[in-house]
Amino acid sequence: MKLGYVTVEGRARTDALIAEVAELARARGLRLAGTVQFNPERAGRSKCDMDLALLPDGPVFRISEDRGDLARGCRLDGGALEAAVALVEARLADAQLVIVNKFGKHESGGRGFAPVIAAALERDLPVLVGVNRLNRDAFDAFSGGLAEAIDPDPDAVMAWLDRPETG
Repeated sequence: MKLGYVTVEGRARTDALIAEVAELARARGLRLAGTVQFNPERAGRSKCDMDLALLPDGPVFRISEDRGDLARGCRLDGGALEAAVALVEARLADAQLVIVNKFGKHESGGRGFAPVIAAALERDLPVLVGVNRLNRDAFDAFSGGLAEAIDPDPDAVMAWLDRPETG
């Protein structure tokens, strides 16, 4: 089992790291499945839109509900998330690396990308996951403590990927 995770402090910094690693892996010719997230800004909006790009080549899902220009926070669109999950799961058969941008609240409850991570590991695919501090305990419970923390640096992540499995 090769399950690694990164945590980067600061808004959208884990997303940026995950996207950079996906590009490095793609440049190496690895076949990818999974997701990268970006949060496009729109004029007049104080809070976010969350877009999830499916690897390797789309589509892009808007996974946040549009709550209007005056919204004070983001709300996940669970239906859009589950549609993305289904497409990623269908792509596992062709993948060499699975990237999940975030182990969040849905995954903490066993939904979202949690089943995709499990299915990828059953196929002996390496899996990289972004995990924030808020969901770290739930991720540790999900992974049985077997996930490896990786320094939040693209070179460190690629070195982790290159290392043979132990155990």
